[in-house]
Amino acid sequence: MTPADLSLTVLHAVRRAVDDGALRVDVPPRVKVERARPGGVGEYASNVALTLARPSGRSALDVAGILRERLRDVPGLRGVEITGPGFLNFTLRRDAAGELVRAVRDAGAAYGSGTALAGTTVRFADPTHPADRTDPTDSPDTTAPRAALVTRTVVRLLLSQGADAGFGGTERIHVREGAYEDGALDALGTDASHWALLRAAPQDRPLDGPPLLVQHERNALFRVRYAYSRVQRLLVNGAQLGVVPSYDDDAAAGSPVQLGVVPPYDDSHGNAPVQLGILPPYGGAPVPPPTAPALLGALLDHPSVLLAAARHRAPDRVARHLETIADALLAFQHDVLPLGDEKPSAAHRSRLALAEAAGTVLAGGLSVLGISAPDRI
Repeated sequence: MTPADLSLTVLHAVRRAVDDGALRVDVPPRVKVERARPGGVGEYASNVALTLARPSGRSALDVAGILRERLRDVPGLRGVEITGPGFLNFTLRRDAAGELVRAVRDAGAAYGSGTALAGTTVRFADPTHPADRTDPTDSPDTTAPRAALVTRTVVRLLLSQGADAGFGGTERIHVREGAYEDGALDALGTDASHWALLRAAPQDRPLDGPPLLVQHERNALFRVRYAYSRVQRLLVNGAQLGVVPSYDDDAAAGSPVQLGVVPPYDDSHGNAPVQLGILPPYGGAPVPPPTAPALLGALLDHPSVLLAAARHRAPDRVARHLETIADALLAFQHDVLPLGDEKPSAAHRSRLALAEAAGTVLAGGLSVLGISAPDRI
C-alpha cells in the first residue's frame, strides 16, 4: 500500500461512515496522510478525525474510533492505532517491499497512475495562441516554449490521475519563460531542454542549459538517467551470475531478511526508532543493507508525488522526486549483487527486484517529463 493508496483508503472509510449514518458530515475532497514523526506510533498518521470532530458534533476520539472500525480489515494495513487527542496512526503490512515490487511489475511505467482525480474536468487556455485540439496533450510551442511544455506535462499528469484534462478552456499556469537565443533549446536536445524548463518551479527561472550536457554527478539530469542505466547493467550482470529479479516472500518472512525492510518493532528496549523498519542486529540476524529503506520509501512515495504534482500544476515535483529515487538507488546498487565469495541467494534476487522496480519508476517518471531513459550512458 502506497501513501496515496492509504489516503484514499481513509477517505473511503470516512465515506462509509457517512453513508451508514455513523458520521453526519460532508465528505472531504481528500484526506492528508503524513509520515509518523520520529518516536511516534506506526509509519503514517492522519489528523482527519480532528478535522471532522467539530462539524460532526462528536469528539475527535469518537470520530477516530468510528474510522478505525472501518479500517481494521483493510488489506495492506497491519494496524490502526489512536493516539493523543484523536490522531490515527497506521502500520503497513509486513510485506510492503513485496507489495511494492509486485505493484511496479504489474503497472510498469504507469506505476503511480490512479483515479484520485476521476470526475475532475480541467481545460487550459492555449499558452501560445488559440487553436482547435484533437489530441488533449497537443499544443504548439512557437512563442512560449516553457509555458507550452509545462502545460502539456501537467495535462499528462492530470490524465494519469483520472482527470478529464486538455485544452480549450480558460485556466492558465503562471510560467516564467526565461530568455532563449534562437536555436538554443534545439541545441540542447529534447532531454536537456525539457529538464531545463521543467526542473525549476514554473514561477522560477529555468535552469541554464549547457551544464545539463555535462556527464557529472553534479548534473541531476545525468544522475537520474545514469541511475536508470545502472539498473540495466545490474540486470545483465545478475543474469551472468545466475541472479534474476524475484522477490521471495518466504525469505522475507524469515529472520535473515533480504531487503533490510521489516515492520516497525517494539522500541521498548531502548533501540533507536525506525521509520521503515531497518532490522536491528538481534537474534543473530545479519545487519541488512542500510541503503534499502531510503529507496523503498522513495518508491512508495512516488504515487503521492505524481498526484500532488497534478493537483498543484507542478511538474518540478516529479523531477525533484526522480532525483531522490536516483540518489537512493545509486547508494543501494552496491548491495544488490554478490560480492567476493558470496553465493547468490534469495537476498540478492530480492534486492535486484527492488532495483529493477526503481528503474521502472525512473523510466516512467522521465517519460512523464518527455525525457528518455537510456540503457547505457
